[in-house]
Amino acid sequence: MIDEAQMDVNLWSSLPIPGVLIDPEDRITDINSAAEGFLNTSAKSIQGEPVWDRIMVDAPMEEAFERARETNSPLFVNDVDVGTGSRAPLHCNLQIAPLQGRPGHMIFLISPRELAGRMTQSNSVKSAAKSAIGMAEMLAHEIKNPLAGITGAAQLLSMNLSPEDLELTDLIVEESRRIVKLLEQVEQFGNLSEPERQEVNIHDVLDRARRSALLGFGAHMKIVEDYDPSLPMALGDPDQLLQVVLNLVKNASEASDKKGGTIRLHTFYEHSFRLRRADGTGQSLPLQIEIIDDGPGLPEDIKGDIFDPFVSGRENGTGLGLALVSKIISDHGGWISVDSTPGRTVFKISLPLAEAPKKRLKKES
Repeated sequence: MIDEAQMDVNLWSSLPIPGVLIDPEDRITDINSAAEGFLNTSAKSIQGEPVWDRIMVDAPMEEAFERARETNSPLFVNDVDVGTGSRAPLHCNLQIAPLQGRPGHMIFLISPRELAGRMTQSNSVKSAAKSAIGMAEMLAHEIKNPLAGITGAAQLLSMNLSPEDLELTDLIVEESRRIVKLLEQVEQFGNLSEPERQEVNIHDVLDRARRSALLGFGAHMKIVEDYDPSLPMALGDPDQLLQVVLNLVKNASEASDKKGGTIRLHTFYEHSFRLRRADGTGQSLPLQIEIIDDGPGLPEDIKGDIFDPFVSGRENGTGLGLALVSKIISDHGGWISVDSTPGRTVFKISLPLAEAPKKRLKKES
């Protein structure tokens, strides 16, 4: 049988949300596995550090925390931003309670709301988005043919017009081509094939995107590599993942000042990241890619809807680029999120791990 001490250790390690144990001097005595991933550090290295130096809460916490300790009562704090110094703040709920049997000690649980909120929103708009794309595909097919006729007619008319009138026919041709381009993007969104999953070196994908960007739309940008060299292989379609990264890097480049800016490509391993879906199934998504830029950030009025079809923060934007990115990552069984403030926007992609190859048994001679 497992003794009580071992049972406590097992329960602590099994908690699916970050947990922190704090001593009477507000110093960290232990963290569980989920907190190691959240804080991006090990339990051993963080022991003894002041809790408020490592966990930054966007709310006055110290007095309320001390009151909960003195009155031996729990404390619940909802809808606050929690930062760690090594990652962008996340919207969280906090649960704090005295640790029974150890006077002055407190247990601090952190429940990130990013996934839950986006999952609820994603489910609510998924059906509407599917209908909108279906209607757009039908319209795209019906509109492209008459547009071709309009373009051709305008080009014929331009042959016998004065230079002043040519501006009008040029405008017709230019605008018609812009509409065709938009319709082609709509058709691309609806006709995207299922990913051909295979082992993918994420760093190869990022390098291809970086080189392509620096030779074209991102020539004015500084693109910095910040890779975890020990990152294992991902499971995915390399061409589709390249399309995702190129789209995100292009958005960051176009949003930056014309003088340029910096884009950081960051990879790391987060073993505690697991996505549980509405049907009860779950999947570990430990491979993390962050595309970080120092541009102006996303407009406040569209932050929560940025991955929905036809939502765009750019003038004349189609609103399909990020919707396509979200669709590709979803088809991979992965997750994408964004955290944006002026001067720092982070698109984070979480992907599944490729299964480790089975070890071949050596035949005995």
